[in-house]
Amino acid sequence: MSDAAELAMRLETELDRAVVGLTPLRRLLAVALIGRGHVLIEGPPGLGKTLVARTFAQCLGGTFQRIQGTADLMPSDVTGQNVFDQGRATFSFRPGPLFASVVLADELNRASPKTQSALLEAMSERHVTVDRERHALPEDFLVIATQNPLEFEGTYPLPESQLDRFMLSVAVDYPDEATERGVLERYGARFDEGAVDLRSIAPIPGELIGRARAEAGAVHVAEALSDYVLTLVRTTRTHPAVSLGVSTRGALALLHAARISAVTGGADYVTPDDVKSMAQAVLAHRIALKPEATLDGATTSAVVAEVLSQTPVPR
Repeated sequence: MSDAAELAMRLETELDRAVVGLTPLRRLLAVALIGRGHVLIEGPPGLGKTLVARTFAQCLGGTFQRIQGTADLMPSDVTGQNVFDQGRATFSFRPGPLFASVVLADELNRASPKTQSALLEAMSERHVTVDRERHALPEDFLVIATQNPLEFEGTYPLPESQLDRFMLSVAVDYPDEATERGVLERYGARFDEGAVDLRSIAPIPGELIGRARAEAGAVHVAEALSDYVLTLVRTTRTHPAVSLGVSTRGALALLHAARISAVTGGADYVTPDDVKSMAQAVLAHRIALKPEATLDGATTSAVVAEVLSQTPVPR
């Protein structure tokens, strides 16, 4: 078994100790961890997204912070600020909640655009700048952001430049009956949502994460597969329903995700199926539709599915 496959299996096992259901999200977290990417989750509240993020942080043996998006949230509330120390008669930096291994930005689209932009530098450069001074973020810094796709009153849609910073996006829906029954059986006797005990979660060794990333980087990608990814991305830009297609950063993210999909499956080369399996999670949130297409009921997921079906698969 490859180190990447072992990491994915161990992460799944540890998440199972606290989380019931949300299988697509849990699988993507392994890809995000190896690929050092960020994850955007869309779905109704109350489905366990916070619990997944807390458990994931525990699996990494790191710290966890939650940021609740509100209209009055200021950039300094996220990044931190310099505070005057009377004893030393000088200013000292007080880190904000961004300085954690896993940061849950809950309902990020309820924060103002100014506060949303405070995350751009952190997500892309893995540091923040306060009063012209740069502060490095933790080595395994990862953002899990959520937004409610149903309530748009009082929200600020995430700009395309910020959506492009998320390596992966996943939509979670209400669980099926069997899964929901499992939640009730496991947690039905608890009256405190914060009473979930995560001390039984065994942290994944940092050495294993490093070896998994090295394995993913060594996965072979044939020239025909690179051309396939490039064709998929470029086709989104000319689709009649699309006003803004996938960026070059999106093409790189799809290639990286396909590498990770291959190595966690035990292969040392990428296949078209690896690309297809990651296309929706990587591409859909990077596409902006024309207003008339949205009125006609088009969705970005449908556009990605159409592009995949019409693009010849390399042999």
